[in-house]
Amino acid sequence: MLIFSFSNEREVEKVMRDIGVDPYGIKIMLPKTTTFLIRLSSISNIAANILKQEMLSLGGDAAVSRGALTGKTKKTGCLIIAQSSQLYSLVNKLKLQPFGLQKLADELDKNIKKYTRGGFILPLRKGVLNFGAKTYIMGAMNLTPDSFSGDGLYSIKSSDYPALALEKAEKMLKNGADIIDLGGESSRPGARSISVKEELRRVLPVLRKLAKNIAAPISIDTTKAEVAKAALESGAQIVNDIAGLRDKRMARVAAKYKAAVVIMHMPGRPSNMQKMTAYKSLIDDIIVWLNNAVESAERAGIQSDKIIIDPGIGFGKTPGQNLEIIKRLADFKILGKPMLIGPCRKSFIGKVLKAVPQERCIGTVAACLMAAERGANIVRVHDVKEVSQALKMSAAIRNNANA
Repeated sequence: MLIFSFSNEREVEKVMRDIGVDPYGIKIMLPKTTTFLIRLSSISNIAANILKQEMLSLGGDAAVSRGALTGKTKKTGCLIIAQSSQLYSLVNKLKLQPFGLQKLADELDKNIKKYTRGGFILPLRKGVLNFGAKTYIMGAMNLTPDSFSGDGLYSIKSSDYPALALEKAEKMLKNGADIIDLGGESSRPGARSISVKEELRRVLPVLRKLAKNIAAPISIDTTKAEVAKAALESGAQIVNDIAGLRDKRMARVAAKYKAAVVIMHMPGRPSNMQKMTAYKSLIDDIIVWLNNAVESAERAGIQSDKIIIDPGIGFGKTPGQNLEIIKRLADFKILGKPMLIGPCRKSFIGKVLKAVPQERCIGTVAACLMAAERGANIVRVHDVKEVSQALKMSAAIRNNANA
């Protein structure tokens, strides 16, 4: 006898095929092997009790407060416990019910489809990113004199630092990077903004050099619409905006140039973000914020399939909150977008390991592996070779045909 713990449906399907289950039987039974826990923050007691009865009739359940059962309260939270096959049956049943359950059915249907969506294909002006194939690595290249990680190329006293940047980019690509991310302004906690002119002076020479010499897509890490516009005209294909397109001009620029965008969550600005770490409910608050930002981006004309989300590790979060985000990263699947996460060498790793930035490589690798297992499609790192090797090993174990 063996008791199994599966990480995905493909593993279950393989066991069924090994047993010799009929293909039609596999199709019927596979949806029964995945259980979802769906939390509703507040619904009326009447709706909750109908929902519970419907779930029980389908073989699932719904946990509600004691007050909802005794009638002592008017509203209750609710935890739906269901297999995927039961959820779709539940949606159809709720569409026939009053008390706001028809609206709940529509929301369930929409969110289940977004949560279970996979195999994202993100089109670029040149080529595509196929997130169903692997976890992509974004190589971070800081063109600043004050990078917290100590690798700011702009601090190097060289008349031809673009050539040094090209050399570094080529090494990153050789070591496993899929995207090169250029940033000309520090976003470390407490950092002050620089002028558009200075940021362009740091970024454009390198960007133009790279665009002529490498085939990999280039991302521009900026919060300024003017910098994004110049970068897109010079060969960048992705705008990585830590301000989450807060500047409406940024969204218009991205839409005009048909660029892919990374929308990141950050309260305030780098200069004051670490004073804004109070959340009513950390994950819920970030999801709502990102959802609003995504909807705003789409209204501005950015194509839905060109949007990537980033919960903003290290930006307006305490060390404990950063750990919680990685632990619960799968919760962000409800937004139905590819996910990027950037834990590399950040202070929460230093706090756990009691290590300075240059000694946080192993911690970075661990964070990236945990994030990838929970659904991260892109990891943004400085330690490209180490993270690439770890991800390849993890994928080999996960996809081993003999397992």
